[in-house]
Amino acid sequence: MVRALCRGALAVLYCLTLIGLIGQDGSSLYDRTCATCHNGGNDRAPSRDALQSMSADRVLAAMETGPMISMAVRLTTADRRAIAEFVSGKPIGQPLVTTPSAKAMCPDAPGAFVLEGGTWTAWGANTSNTRFQNTPGISADQVPRLKVKWAFAFPGDIQAYSQPTIAGGRVFVGSPGGKVYSLDAKTGCVHWYFDADTGVRTAVSLARVGTSNVAFFGDAKANVYGVDAATGKQLWKTKADAFPVAGITGSPVFFNGRIYIGIRSGEEAAGADPQYECCRFRGSVVALDARTGKQVWKTYLVDEPKRTTKNRAGAQLWAPSGVAVWSTPAIDARRNVIYVTTGNNYTDPTTRLSDAFVAMDLNSGKILWSRQMTPRDAYTSACRLPDKTNCAESNGPDFDFGSSPILVTLQNGRRALLAGQKSGVVYAVDPDNQGEVLWQTRVGKGGTAGGVQWGSAADQNNVYVAVSDIGRIMLTYSTSTDADPKQGGGMFALRLDNGQRVWYTAPEPCGNRQRCSPAQSAAVTAIPGVAFSGSVDGHLRAYSSADGKIVWDFDTARTYETVNGVPGHGGSLDGPGAALGDGMLFVNSGYPTAGGMSGNVLLAFSVDGK
Repeated sequence: MVRALCRGALAVLYCLTLIGLIGQDGSSLYDRTCATCHNGGNDRAPSRDALQSMSADRVLAAMETGPMISMAVRLTTADRRAIAEFVSGKPIGQPLVTTPSAKAMCPDAPGAFVLEGGTWTAWGANTSNTRFQNTPGISADQVPRLKVKWAFAFPGDIQAYSQPTIAGGRVFVGSPGGKVYSLDAKTGCVHWYFDADTGVRTAVSLARVGTSNVAFFGDAKANVYGVDAATGKQLWKTKADAFPVAGITGSPVFFNGRIYIGIRSGEEAAGADPQYECCRFRGSVVALDARTGKQVWKTYLVDEPKRTTKNRAGAQLWAPSGVAVWSTPAIDARRNVIYVTTGNNYTDPTTRLSDAFVAMDLNSGKILWSRQMTPRDAYTSACRLPDKTNCAESNGPDFDFGSSPILVTLQNGRRALLAGQKSGVVYAVDPDNQGEVLWQTRVGKGGTAGGVQWGSAADQNNVYVAVSDIGRIMLTYSTSTDADPKQGGGMFALRLDNGQRVWYTAPEPCGNRQRCSPAQSAAVTAIPGVAFSGSVDGHLRAYSSADGKIVWDFDTARTYETVNGVPGHGGSLDGPGAALGDGMLFVNSGYPTAGGMSGNVLLAFSVDGK
């Protein structure tokens, strides 16, 4: 998985550190080493215009304490500052204005807040991760009448990657800039905002804890927060993992007074550097007390790494490593079990818990069973570069799980645990029989960003699966690639009980739009009669659950007048999916990773825009 490689505005740093250039002239460094990627549409390198929307302080912070720390470790302090100032076009000490204006705040901010069961209070809408909203306040017949009611822009950001959640007349959402917002669902005004240490990609999970309503979320530095959902006041903050590039992408899940969350890392990208001592990260699942944030248990999914051999560059290698958790856990109250899906190893020898379904005891974190789907999958970013020094001998295929497990009950009364893999295969395993495979169905070709990327949705009869399968093409006069506008995408409905295809809808063509791909990587969302899927081409589409016919299609890649007065535009839909409740639909637009289009808006839809 290459999600940390060349991510956001900091892609340029990868180019610089990979070849070891040192110097304070940011302009000449950029021209000599990175202009080809950033001026030519590289699939993981935003344009210069996008880079200039960032502040130099934000770029510098990411180099020194954030996701690019491993890439920037060989640069001096002066080098890092010079690069940050050049790529942003701003001096250090002149951050962007990200604090909401007085006009953007609600008149009664922070206002009263009541959590009455909620409408979409976590990544998967419930602890089973079905991403199915049974009472959305919008009927299937009304979906074709959905129109934008308001748009909210994240200042200074070039992507919008946090799953919105809805409760008590508010929508909660994080941002790459590290702000978490509580917005009025009807108007988009700001009830409160909170400044996390760094970007917040997780959904904000909402729960009643004692006498308080609490919002839980994690950030890219592996911090977990508990915040008063009414006021935004921090109740506690816990460092869930101390590894330098550990972070949290999968959302926290609340159950019986505890928060459960998985830990991932950016070390796959660090492994691209032949001088890097690859690799020592250990994926894990952590349980925290929801009142205090105190750790209850932590279960590592790979043993403590030990020195193995040295690579061709003379750097020490370590193993075992990896097995990150990118997804949101599912809870099985009947068996008192938590389920996660896992990532690949980084180094050989590989281990049995990678690319797997894993079941753990909720009380202790003890591993009860696991079911591996792709053995011998050790992968770092070096595996797709000319210099493969830190690519393990097993060399991928990088078929880890980004999709969260879905726990469902079948019509015959049996239960199943479902997840699609980057291999392009959807699996159903038996949670009551050591993860025995019930069925498996191929829906895509698979690849490093292919197959099923961020997750599916399930109702009582079907699981609705969107296919990524992003293709890449070589750019003229460049060693870089762009998204292939003719590859990827498609939507499936599969029967829950046997995995047989109910219907398939082919992807819509891209046309002449730049940085366009028909790939459908975003998580799917379903309501009675309709399934929603976002595409890298910027469209959010609604499919009839009965036959797969597209009943609504909205192109989000446009400029918006925003309720907070910040310039806003939409782009690709990837990562999070739509959330529905109280008669409204919310979705984030903007995702430049993997060849997509940048954007910085949260869009709110209602029937006829009313």
